Amino acid sequence: MTHRPQHAGRRAMSWLGEALLWIAAAGGAICIVLVILAHTMGITLMMFSTGSMAPTIPAGSVAVVQQTPASEIEVGDVVTVDRAEQLPVTHRVTSVVEGATADERIITMRGDANERDDAQPYTVTSVRTVLWSLPGLAAFIVQLGDPFVLGGITIGAALLVGWAFWPREKDDVTDASADDPEPVTAGAGS
Repeated sequence: MTHRPQHAGRRAMSWLGEALLWIAAAGGAICIVLVILAHTMGITLMMFSTGSMAPTIPAGSVAVVQQTPASEIEVGDVVTVDRAEQLPVTHRVTSVVEGATADERIITMRGDANERDDAQPYTVTSVRTVLWSLPGLAAFIVQLGDPFVLGGITIGAALLVGWAFWPREKDDVTDASADDPEPVTAGAGS
């Protein structure tokens, strides 16, 4: 009597568990790299809720931005400027003028979808320059912030770690050789 279906099921579950652990490990490594980049290179994410930069950066996109000194701003750059008591604005630079200090610049910007420059110029000492963007990713990132999604991810990760470290029965290790005949050895008294 053989138990091959049971062994195959165990192997499939083991393979699935191993794959999930590798995916979780890769996700964790990516998170660690992103945190290091954020702190060492001033790189963060910016989500776009409006279409003022369409078609270059449509609404619902996520952009990777890097903190940049104002002295490095050039016409044509797409930058994010923080505004007092308002959401930041991300538009294309249309002009750059030196400010009152060596570190300060006065920039004029316009969204790619807009016909005119923004109403007021921005006086800045630093901006966040858009390095690249991915359309449609903002909704996914917003969903990750939902408490139920975070709870589900946490429970799933805890179950996966529990499964990975759960004690195994001894025959789980020897399942592959369970159907093989016993090797014949010469006895001492033969």
